[in-house]
Amino acid sequence: MKIFDTMTRYKEEFVPLEEKKVRMYVCGPTVYNLIHIGNARPMIFFDTVRRYFEYRGYDVTYVSNFTDVDDKIIKAAKEEGVDASVISERYIEECKKDMAGMNIKPATHHPRATQEIGGMIEMIQKLIENGHAYVVPDGTVYYRVSSFPEYGKLSHKKVEENQSGLRELKVSGEKDKADPNDFVLWKPKKEGEPYWDSPWCQGRPGWHIECSVMSKKYLGEQIDIHGGGEDLIFPHHENEIAQSEAVSGRMFAKYWMHNAFLNIDHVKMSKSLGNFKTVRQISEQYDLQVLRLFMLSAHYRSPLNFSREMMDGAKAGLERILTAMDHLREVLLSAEEKPLSPEEQSGLEQLAALAGKFEAAMDDDFNTADGLSAVYEIVKCANTTVNENSAKAYAEAMKQKLEVLLDVLGILPQRRQLSLDSRVEALIQERQEARKNKNYARADEIREELAAMGILLEDGKEGVKWKRA
Repeated sequence: MKIFDTMTRYKEEFVPLEEKKVRMYVCGPTVYNLIHIGNARPMIFFDTVRRYFEYRGYDVTYVSNFTDVDDKIIKAAKEEGVDASVISERYIEECKKDMAGMNIKPATHHPRATQEIGGMIEMIQKLIENGHAYVVPDGTVYYRVSSFPEYGKLSHKKVEENQSGLRELKVSGEKDKADPNDFVLWKPKKEGEPYWDSPWCQGRPGWHIECSVMSKKYLGEQIDIHGGGEDLIFPHHENEIAQSEAVSGRMFAKYWMHNAFLNIDHVKMSKSLGNFKTVRQISEQYDLQVLRLFMLSAHYRSPLNFSREMMDGAKAGLERILTAMDHLREVLLSAEEKPLSPEEQSGLEQLAALAGKFEAAMDDDFNTADGLSAVYEIVKCANTTVNENSAKAYAEAMKQKLEVLLDVLGILPQRRQLSLDSRVEALIQERQEARKNKNYARADEIREELAAMGILLEDGKEGVKWKRA
């Protein structure tokens, strides 16, 4: 098995730290709103990586966090006049619903930043003690980048070319930085923001320290794979390396994997451009299995263009797969137990060859596009060689192999209908956005639409609840 390692920029043979075990950490979303389709790409891809390792017989420990304290969360909480935890709890639950819709398996551990503050304080203290961090007069703690000579080895950036402050708001101690490249580990509290006690001041952690602490707690000092979107390479993952290796003195992650960006109609997704799409919005138009199939239709390191035409193509592809599964199930209802014909023996050899083609594609840096091509070839084989006269064993072999390979890709082998609940939740979210934007006419329309469906809304301090009339 070969994996393209962002660190070396080469495909490297995968050799786990421990035989037949994989320790894998993937950065999760910041839960201040519904997840968007840009979030969905790494979620779907790394879930498929996990599934393929399990298919290959590995014991996988998969960790993906929720960042539940952040400036965006605090901003949303202030706008609604609620505690930040109300926002994060709401959108963690909404994220889980969308993940279930995309058939993403729950991680072995889904740690939350606010539940790991003690570990963050402990790691920061160690960094201060060994000279890799320092405290300025107002209690802000900075990582001393110059103390880690290998800084930049992941992103291949030179320290003198780096820009400080990426993804970081300016904090009150900025003027006391020893070097512009130093980054925040702990920041003092501001009025109206959540905070925790620490040896330096009441405040909260910087963003980068979260993943270093959670990865160490749930996977140990060394892990096999660290993954995420390519936007995280610098500064987030670069800073994780600096923090983790400065404390442990050991290599942090053996392999670094990053998926490419997602564009919409050949333009980078952006709220300011009005082309920002949430997974929930997509679920109102397509089964989220279509979104999953679309995401896997290109190699993860290739930029992917989202468009209605591409989604309709994925929808047609999913229909081909599900029609073949329906055909196989129908044949098996009346298929007879009898010896395989010479043609069926040849068909099984072809099936084994196509399964081998699937594995070869996935072994080559998780090439899901070529893996899908092999699945479509099996679908074609099933459609053309399995009929009402087929031996039961032949039809069953086709069905079982398709089910196994589809499970690796996270594609369900049967149709499913969008539930009333998902439609209701989508309308409620649209109503919340309408009220937030003071579009009260649209909010009232949605309330009436839901009432016509037999759904009653109750607005309260905890948010919106609904019940059937």
